[in-house]
Amino acid sequence: MQQFLAQTGGSSSSAATSPPASPQPRLRQQAPRKERDPQNKEKEAPPPMADEHQDLTRAFAGLGGLGVDETALVSALGRWRREPEKRAQFRRGFPGFFSSSAGAGIERCEDEYLLHLKAEFARFKDAAVLWAMHPWERDARWAHHVLHKAHPPHILVEVACTRTADDLLGARRAYQALYHRSLEEDVAYRVRDANASLLLGLVSAYRYEGARVNEDLATEEAKALAAAVRAAPAAATKLVQNEQVVRVLVTRSKPQLGATFRVYMELHGKPLEEELPAEPCLREAVRCLDSPPKYFSEVIHRAFSDDADRQAKAALTRVLVSRADTDMEDIKDAYTRQYGTKLADAVAKNTHGHYKEALLAIIGK
Repeated sequence: MQQFLAQTGGSSSSAATSPPASPQPRLRQQAPRKERDPQNKEKEAPPPMADEHQDLTRAFAGLGGLGVDETALVSALGRWRREPEKRAQFRRGFPGFFSSSAGAGIERCEDEYLLHLKAEFARFKDAAVLWAMHPWERDARWAHHVLHKAHPPHILVEVACTRTADDLLGARRAYQALYHRSLEEDVAYRVRDANASLLLGLVSAYRYEGARVNEDLATEEAKALAAAVRAAPAAATKLVQNEQVVRVLVTRSKPQLGATFRVYMELHGKPLEEELPAEPCLREAVRCLDSPPKYFSEVIHRAFSDDADRQAKAALTRVLVSRADTDMEDIKDAYTRQYGTKLADAVAKNTHGHYKEALLAIIGK
């Protein structure tokens, strides 16, 4: 199934990127027109069977994008009413999703396809439910999902680093109300790897949100971060466990950290995040704290890639819903600068059906 998805999605993507040149008009001999019976009304010719199959396959599989084309599905229900043989031909021509079961005399629906289809149909529902939730509850549920479903910590880092101090505090309160324990204690108990101290510090933070920046402090801490990065290869522990690195990232205000990251770039010729390829959790924190719009535009773009996994695709809903009322305009600008196209155009190209319409409404065309 994955191979079929990749092949079909890839061909769909390339066709959208490089449309074929329009063919040159050719004169052709027209067949003589038949006289119509004046007693019969003119009927529109039905689309060829091959085209019907192609349209329905694309809509039913969510190929070449996220979500499903509900309109095409409903149309097929009407066109193929009381025509089981058409549905049988559709199943036989749908490789990777239906396979022949000779013993039973049926085209069997593959279990992996059922899971795929369930996920595609759920995208619109998930977006609507998450949009309706209070933002604090939304963040609390995402954090709980990370901690209790063994998911990578990047969603927790995203919540802790891109929300305001009051919104993060609100998410912690919502977590307590929903799960009868604190977010901090769950992080301390459930995160057992090298990222524990950083994650606990991030979710516990209540940062100063004023604009004041100390340039001398920024220079001092940029040099301290650089020293820690240089010493990391020979250190007995990972950089994410360095107490000074953790202290700077979890306590300083975002304007102060922005100044520190700028000084680091000036001193060393590259951003701090590029020095952290082996430290994904630490790198994610730096990116979220440095420039949330740029970070979110990259997350969105990753969801559209042919090799995007389930988590990467789900991030599209998470980001657009959670940022709709905060920095969506900044994200749209960042996306255009990074990828040379409007965010709304990218969403329209890579999504389907009601899910597409919902995301476009959230973005604001």
